[in-house]
Amino acid sequence: MRKATIGISAALLILVIGGAGFALFRINLTLRSTRERVDTEGNLAFDLLALDSSSSGAQGPKSGFESLPSPNNAVAGASFRGKLYLAGPGGLADYYKPDAPPELLQAGRDLPSAAITALATGRLHGGGTAKYLFAATQGEGLLLLPDDTTKPIRQLRASDPTERDITAVLSLASGDLLIGTRRAGLLLYNGKTLRLFKPEFAGLPITALAGDESDFWVGTRTRGVWHWHAGQLDTFNQNAGLPDPEVEDIVVGAAGVFVGTPLGVAEFTNGRPARVLAQGLFAHSVALDENILMVATIDQGLHEIDLRPRQPLHQPSADEGLNHAHLFTADGALFAVGDGKVLRHGRGGINGDWQTIISAPPQSLTDRNVTSLNFAPDGRLWIGYFDRGVDVLNLQNGHAEHVEDDHVFCVNRIVTDPLRQTMDVATANGLVLFDPSRTTPTERQVLLRRDGLIADQVTDIAFTHEGMTLATPAGITFFTPSGAQSLYAFQGLVNNHVYTLAADRTNGHLLAGTLGGISILDDEAVRQNVTLKNSGLKRNWITAILRVPEAGTADTWFVGTYGGGIVQMDAAGHITAMDGATTSAVINPNAMLATAQHVFAGSLDNGLLIYNRASRRWSQITAGLPSKNVTAFAENGGELYIGTDNGIVRIAEARLP
Repeated sequence: MRKATIGISAALLILVIGGAGFALFRINLTLRSTRERVDTEGNLAFDLLALDSSSSGAQGPKSGFESLPSPNNAVAGASFRGKLYLAGPGGLADYYKPDAPPELLQAGRDLPSAAITALATGRLHGGGTAKYLFAATQGEGLLLLPDDTTKPIRQLRASDPTERDITAVLSLASGDLLIGTRRAGLLLYNGKTLRLFKPEFAGLPITALAGDESDFWVGTRTRGVWHWHAGQLDTFNQNAGLPDPEVEDIVVGAAGVFVGTPLGVAEFTNGRPARVLAQGLFAHSVALDENILMVATIDQGLHEIDLRPRQPLHQPSADEGLNHAHLFTADGALFAVGDGKVLRHGRGGINGDWQTIISAPPQSLTDRNVTSLNFAPDGRLWIGYFDRGVDVLNLQNGHAEHVEDDHVFCVNRIVTDPLRQTMDVATANGLVLFDPSRTTPTERQVLLRRDGLIADQVTDIAFTHEGMTLATPAGITFFTPSGAQSLYAFQGLVNNHVYTLAADRTNGHLLAGTLGGISILDDEAVRQNVTLKNSGLKRNWITAILRVPEAGTADTWFVGTYGGGIVQMDAAGHITAMDGATTSAVINPNAMLATAQHVFAGSLDNGLLIYNRASRRWSQITAGLPSKNVTAFAENGGELYIGTDNGIVRIAEARLP
């Protein structure tokens, strides 16, 4: 095996894995050449767009977004234009010369606001000798990078959102593309039309593709592996040779077909299951290097299996291993990417060396999937993650302190506690009170059911003149000078599952947003329930509530819903629809913030919603964001910090409409 002839400098990694690039500008998606519509032959509707980063788009500010450096661990790689391309949630970058900076294409700036999930190279039917790098995205379709750098990147964007959520791509020698989706099944693009490959594949949750046009394999999330050959379809699940029905990866080679699952690797010969290798290993990614099967696991590093008879399993030493790694080949060499580094497998059989060719510099932030933001009194930004605890970021020097343990793991909310002068972190396993004055965040107290909570999981926190109130999936718990007491549906709460709280600190008014509507409380007692049946609510599932006083109406509340956008409510519980509030939007839990000029709301897939308090008009921004899934906000010194499931950006509030 020859080594890839690609010079790579670790210094270049700063941009791709460090998520560098602070000056963000908008991309403009313009109709380039084709707008396909559904026809009588069953073709799917799509737009073929050209990405143009030289001008502003139709939505949002022309520029002004800056990204906070976040880890951009690559999930795929490919050789293209004589370079090694690595793709991750933050975008796409190349490595080619040690003394030249990489070309960074960043999600939300140069590329659509979506993570890249897979890469492939090939040609398009009818496109002559032109070659493309195909980049699958999570929700924005397929990106087509031409080998001719003078031509624009194009975006294949299906009209149906489910057809834009792509998990795998297989380029065929015929010039056709097989496109695997998370929920819409297997699609076929021939350069002109997009359609479902075969009715049998409709709705299939696809995870992996491998093979060629006459004989290919399809991995699924829940239905095993499917084999299409010579017009025939065979399926295999845990009752027919697979150790698990969930397929993580597939590799096809001269040594056979190998299907990675969470419980091992199934080997197929002549289209039939032969044996199970590496039983019990979570085979996240698989690759072949001659007679060696490489297995990348979730938490047990890299494994190598000699496929020759009577050869033992070999596991590299711990310092050579990567967790959550992805394997790929480029220019005949085998690479592994993960844990912020890239390894290349050298020649030498089962004991061949793994050489680290890229090592990421230390990162300031731990993760990209943000759930909560808040500033402490000392000016540090507290960042809560979906499943990686908390970072406390010093914006002056870029250094972040990380906290992650059994309690500080899945973070739902971070608030400043005016009663105890603490930073309170609501998590899936209790309420954790931190001393914010310490340089290293220090846990002062953890509150659980044993301390009086009605449930360990805390979803939100609010404060009134009486004390602290906690929302949980089992009801509400009040902490007052008299002790802890709880309230749930039996005592009048509209629903036990409480997602959000909002309070007026000057009195005992408290609003609880639940799965079944809104409960209005006075002095810890339910005064009124507001639901779809007795009000103008369009959805009972309430995800966010924010007190937004306006002239003459001090008790005015903005209410975010799951699938019903945002409505306005007065003190008596009267609901008023708000023009332009994206009436079908899903507002994320507690993703709302009010300033003197604006009200901001974060949606699941509609980006950033902005209410101008002077004009009383709503606007929407998606371009410039690393993701359309906006999850959290914080404001400091006239700058708005926006958390998403794919990183954090900031912008001067004055630049927003």
